[in-house]
Amino acid sequence: MSQMIKARCIKHISNHYSFIIDGVATVVKASGKLRLGLSPMVGDWCELVKSQDEYVIQKVLPRFNQLIRPSIANVDQAMVVTSLFRPDFSEILLDRQLMLIAYENIEPVIIITKCDLVAADDPVFEHVRIYEKAGYTVLYTGKGYESESILNQLAGKISVLTGQSGAGKSALINRLDSSFQLQTQETSKALNRGKHTTRHVELHQVGEGYLADTPGFSSLSFAHCDEHVCAYLFKEFAPYVGQCRFRNCLHVNEPDCAIKNAVLSKKIAQSRLENYQEIIALIKEEKRV
Repeated sequence: MSQMIKARCIKHISNHYSFIIDGVATVVKASGKLRLGLSPMVGDWCELVKSQDEYVIQKVLPRFNQLIRPSIANVDQAMVVTSLFRPDFSEILLDRQLMLIAYENIEPVIIITKCDLVAADDPVFEHVRIYEKAGYTVLYTGKGYESESILNQLAGKISVLTGQSGAGKSALINRLDSSFQLQTQETSKALNRGKHTTRHVELHQVGEGYLADTPGFSSLSFAHCDEHVCAYLFKEFAPYVGQCRFRNCLHVNEPDCAIKNAVLSKKIAQSRLENYQEIIALIKEEKRV
């Protein structure tokens, strides 16, 4: 008699899928009828049927989001790694990443690195606090900092890492789990075909959660974005939905704009509005090209 279970896909190489079944990574085949529907992606919850001694994927369950690069579904959060020093903290770069992440229906979490290289009273922290006040989860790390808060944030979730080059993503991963880099290197050696010719996405367990081993949101293109969807994606903009005079207000040149009024009353930081307006201009420019 066949046995049906629900499990999450954690690895996909070519036509081989790995699932965690009873705490063990198990390679599973796809049934022929799956070709008619969704193909499984890493992160998918699937219904598996055990027939004799092996499991077969019968059905891919509905996703609440999915990314193309990396090819992964049901991402709970994107950890945006940004440094305070070399490279210096950049609000405009951070805001562009936050917008793209929110556009994909993924919760952003900001991780501030290299905190040990900046004095505690440095003015840069005032810029970081803008994001805490806006409602973002902001976590701090550096040499001598505990990793507990970041591990707690990863627990029970699927996460992807993104951030500017040199921000300290590798150092962060090694601090969280020194075996993570080793796992990815060993996988690359085992494949021995080059990362560009082999279709490979994998989730690694870090603490009590899963972390994608491929970077997300490496491109900051807004060509696919609808500016009207972006209008309230910044966290501190959300409470003002429906309060502007015009229903399709983009908070740029329109009169009686609730967002611009909130900036004047210092409920929203001026820099956030300016960076948002730059993104709207980028969307319009990229659509013209």
